[in-house]
Amino acid sequence: MDDQTINEMVIKCPVCSIEGVAKSIMKEIEIPHFGKVMETTIKCPSCGFKHSDIITLEQNDPAKYILEINKNNLSIRVVRSQSATVIIPEIGIKVEPGPKSEGYVTNVEGVLTRFESAVKKALNLFEDDESQKNGLDVLNHIKELKDGNENATLIMLDPFGQSNIVSDNVEILEIPEDELRELKTGFSYIEDT
Repeated sequence: MDDQTINEMVIKCPVCSIEGVAKSIMKEIEIPHFGKVMETTIKCPSCGFKHSDIITLEQNDPAKYILEINKNNLSIRVVRSQSATVIIPEIGIKVEPGPKSEGYVTNVEGVLTRFESAVKKALNLFEDDESQKNGLDVLNHIKELKDGNENATLIMLDPFGQSNIVSDNVEILEIPEDELRELKTGFSYIEDT
């Protein structure tokens, strides 16, 4: 990857509000098999706050990426734009973009870890028996996937075609028009009435 720092500055930390300690860095990065992205990072050494985001700089046709998750491909690179929906249908988990959705670059195991963290947060919020049972069942499936004992399907739907699963084994399809209309993008629109 080629890095080109576009902007670097010291700012007031958005969390601890200490002036002149947080470092904000914006870089333009070329990711092989994907294209140009803008990586933004804010780090505060005072309170430990860290925030990063990936913003794609190129727009492509809408795309649906499908990869069979198995023990041999947990390290495959996954680039998720802020507008992509990620699904693992066999265990019933799905993340759709919202107004604060962030893009990220990780691998298949990292996607599973993100789902794992979200399920653990949900277990703390929903204390009823059914939610607890379902959450623990999902966590067990995620563990089995990470340990290489199960297979499942990773599906990523991106209405702007800015995501990617970097593998020769990924299936890339067009998103049918009716399915495309139903996809969330994370952007809010105000309609005139």
